[in-house]
Amino acid sequence: MSVMSTEQVDAPSLGGRQVGRRLRADPGAVVGVVVVLGFVLVAALAPLVVLVSGHNPYDYDLDALDATGAPAGAFGGISADHWFGVEPLTGRDLFAVVVYGARTSILVGLLATVVSVVLGVVVGLLAGYFGGWSDRLLSRATDVVFGFPSLIFMIALGAIIPTWLPKSALIVLVIGFFGWPPIARVVRGQTLLLKERNYVVASRAAGAGAGHVMLRQILPNLAATIIVFATISVPGKIGAEAALSFLGVGVPPPTPAWGRSIGDAISWVQTDPMFLIFPGAALFLVTLAFNLFGDGLRDALDPRSASLRR
Repeated sequence: MSVMSTEQVDAPSLGGRQVGRRLRADPGAVVGVVVVLGFVLVAALAPLVVLVSGHNPYDYDLDALDATGAPAGAFGGISADHWFGVEPLTGRDLFAVVVYGARTSILVGLLATVVSVVLGVVVGLLAGYFGGWSDRLLSRATDVVFGFPSLIFMIALGAIIPTWLPKSALIVLVIGFFGWPPIARVVRGQTLLLKERNYVVASRAAGAGAGHVMLRQILPNLAATIIVFATISVPGKIGAEAALSFLGVGVPPPTPAWGRSIGDAISWVQTDPMFLIFPGAALFLVTLAFNLFGDGLRDALDPRSASLRR
C-alpha cells in the first residue's frame, strides 16, 4: 500500500461540500456566520458606514449636550441626526464610535489570535513530535505561561511602556503571547497520536526528515483542529482587548474601543444607559457570534460526528 493510500485510510476527512452542507444545516452556525461577516464588513468599511450617518468618531458636538455634560434629549440624545445618541461630555456620535470600535476590537482579536495560534502550533508540534526532553521542557514552559497572571502583567506592561511605542501592536503581541498554551496542549496531544500513524511511520522509514514529516504529513491533518480552535479563540481575544480598554490600558484615546466606552459609561449608567447599552450589545453580539460559528464549525469538521449522523 502506498503512503498516500495509507494516509487516506488513517486520516479520514470530510470534503469541502460536505462540511459546507453540515454547516448550513446548523441554524446557530448560520446565524453566527452572518453576524460575524456583518461585523467584519462594518469594521472594514467603517469610514463609508459612518459617512452615511454624517458623522465621524472624532468630531465633538457640544451643542448636543446639556449644561451638565449629559446628552440633550431623551434616550441619550437619540435622534435622526444621532442614531445611537451621543457620548457624554464630548458629544461624539455614538454610532460612529461603536462602528470604529468594531474595527479596533475585531482587528486586535484576529491578529492576537494569529499570534497565539502560530506560537501554540509550533510549540505543540515540536513537543509532540520529538518527545523526550524537548517535550518535558516545552510542556513545563506551557504550564508556566498558562498559570501566569496574564491580566496583571498586561496592565503593568501597558502602564510602563513609553507612549511613542505603537500601543495597538503591543496589545496584539501581549494578548497573543499569553493565549498560546491551550492550543499548544491540543496540538501536542494530536501530534502524539498522528506520529504513530502508518503514513508517518512509512515516511520516516523512507528517509523523510523531521521537517518534512511535520509540515507535509502531520500539520495538514491538524488543519481542522487549528481552524476550529482559532475560531473559538477569537472571542476571548476580543474580550481581553475590551478588558484592557475598560481598565484604561488598552488602545489610547481618542481611538474608539468598545471596552473603553463601556468603562466610561459606568459613571453615566443612571442618567444615560444608552451609552452602555450600544457598545455592550456590540461586544456581546460579536463574541456570541464567533462562539456559535466556532461550535458549528467544530461539529461540521468532525468526521466521527458525521459518521454517527448517517
